[in-house]
Amino acid sequence: MFRIICVLVVLLASFLGTSCSQFGGQHPAVTEPVPVENLANYANYPANVKKVISKALVLSRKNLTYHFGSANPRTGGMDCSGVFYYLLRHMKHHTYVPRDSYEMYMWLLRAGKIHHVTYENFHSAQFNALKPGDLLFWTNTFRTNRRPPITHVMMYLGKDKNNQPLMFGSSDGGIYKDRVMWGVSVFDFILPLPRDRDRFVAYGCIPGFTC
Repeated sequence: MFRIICVLVVLLASFLGTSCSQFGGQHPAVTEPVPVENLANYANYPANVKKVISKALVLSRKNLTYHFGSANPRTGGMDCSGVFYYLLRHMKHHTYVPRDSYEMYMWLLRAGKIHHVTYENFHSAQFNALKPGDLLFWTNTFRTNRRPPITHVMMYLGKDKNNQPLMFGSSDGGIYKDRVMWGVSVFDFILPLPRDRDRFVAYGCIPGFTC
């Protein structure tokens, strides 16, 4: 019975794991820092990608919870797009950075840097262009009238030495090493199940920085 309960908890967290919802912020932070030392081939990453990942590492060490509407770590938490709005603005002050996930998606789309995905399988050729430092986009993690309904953004970190794809950002209930994380953290990059409402739909490099 205990094992069944554990499986159900992991499945529920997996369902929530790509969430950048309109709720949250009161849950205590459960986070893990970005494991730079465990990223396969990190030594060969481009310098600009290493720079953004090193800044992500600093944020992930602050034990910040998920806080909808916040782009400031001083509030004790941040939402998904708030993380990258803060991170990128503090790295390149002169670079335009949108505030929410939909506008970030449109930013990459207008720059011609978006790769769309229709298959929920990392072995698909649609993932061939995916690189560490790319922004990742989901639809329908909460109800919205946006078209397309982009509601969540994270950053791809690459694979660890066990070949597990990892990502960084803020989520109200994602998975890392079979443990439920909550807040600004590293997460396993897991594609939604076919029965899930949310979908992973696109990725792309950061205009003027990692492209």
